Amino acid sequence: MNKYRQYILLLGHLCSDINQSILSSMIPFLIASYHYNYTTATLLVTVSNVCGSLVQPFIGMYIDRKNNPMMMALGVIMASGGMALTGWTSNFYLLCVEVMISGIGVALFHPQAAKLVDVSSSHNKKGKGMSIFSFGGKIGFTLGPVFTAFLIQTWGMKGTIFFLIPAGVFTIVCAKFNHTFHCHEEIKEVPVENINQKDNWGGFIRLCVVVFSRSILTNGLSTFLSLYFIQNFLLTKSKASLLLSVYYAVGSISTLFGGSLADHFGHRRMIRISFLILLPAMIIFSSTHHIALALYMLVLMSCGESFSYSPMVVMGQKYLPHHTGFASGVTLGLAVSVGAVLCPLLGYVCDSYSLTATFYIMSGTAGIALLGSMLLPEIK
Repeated sequence: MNKYRQYILLLGHLCSDINQSILSSMIPFLIASYHYNYTTATLLVTVSNVCGSLVQPFIGMYIDRKNNPMMMALGVIMASGGMALTGWTSNFYLLCVEVMISGIGVALFHPQAAKLVDVSSSHNKKGKGMSIFSFGGKIGFTLGPVFTAFLIQTWGMKGTIFFLIPAGVFTIVCAKFNHTFHCHEEIKEVPVENINQKDNWGGFIRLCVVVFSRSILTNGLSTFLSLYFIQNFLLTKSKASLLLSVYYAVGSISTLFGGSLADHFGHRRMIRISFLILLPAMIIFSSTHHIALALYMLVLMSCGESFSYSPMVVMGQKYLPHHTGFASGVTLGLAVSVGAVLCPLLGYVCDSYSLTATFYIMSGTAGIALLGSMLLPEIK
C-alpha cells in the first residue's frame, strides 16, 4: 500500500471513531449539565450507534458502484459536526438529531475507507493493511474521553465546538492527497485479482454469525468488565477502570499485529486461533476467585477478542470480492448495532441472576463464534 494512503486512512479512522467514544464519555456531563436521567442520556448513544450502523451496508452498496474518496472527508465532517453541536442545546430531540448526524457521518466514512484499504493493499498483505487501518480507530476510541474531559472542563459545554478540530485536520489532509486515491492505477472498482472470482454469499452469512457473536462479546465486556472486578474481586472503581484501560491497550496492540499474523498463517486460521484463545480464557475468568489468574485471563481475552478483528473484515471482502463496500459496511457497521441492541439483554440477566451468570452467557457466545469459525469455507 502506498505509505501516504496507508497513514491518511489511519488518520481518517482516528478522526472518525474518536466521535463515537466522545459521545459515550459525554454522558456524565450531559447528566450534570442538562439534568437527564441515565436512561435518557444513554439513549443518545443507542440512537447514534443504531442509526449509523443500519445505514452503513446501504452506503457500502453505493460505494461498490461508485468510488468516491471525498465521502470520507464528508463523513468525518458530519461525525464531528454533529458532536460539536451537542453542547449548544439542551433539547433532547435536537440532541437526538445531532447524534444521528454524527452516527451517519461515521457510517459514511467506514465502507469507502475499508474498500480503499482492500484495493490499495497487495494481495499477500491485506491483513496488515486492515490492521493498521483498524489501529487508527482504536487510537480514536482511546483519545476520545481525554479530549472530551479537557475541552469541557476548560470551556464548559460550549467547548464541544472544538470537536471540529479532527474533522478540519483530516479534511485538509484528504483534500491535499485526494489525487492519490483517484489517479493511481491500482484503485479500481474491482481489484484485478477479484475479477474472475465469484461472490460467496453462503460463506459471508456464516462469517456474519461469527462477527455478530464477537460484537455481543465486545459490547458486553466493555460494559460489564469493570463491574465484574468491583463486585467479584472487591476492587475500587479507579482500579477497575484502570484494568479496563489495560484491556483496551492490549486490544489495540493485538489488533495491530492480528492482520500481519493472519497474512502469515491465513485469515481463516487466525480467526479460529483467536476464539480458541478467547473461549477457555473467558470460562476460566468467569470461574476463578484468584485475582492474579483473572488478570492473566484478562490479557488472553483481550488478545483473543482483538486478533480476529482485521482478519474478519478481510474475509468478508474476500467472500464478496464484487461487493467489498457492502461487506465492509456489514462487518464494520451493522455488527456494532447488533452488539449494542443485544447488550441490554445481558444487563437483564445480570439484574435477574448475577454478573457471573452474564459472563457465562458471554462464554457461550464465544463458543458460538468458535463453532461458526470452524464452519467458514476456504477462500477460493
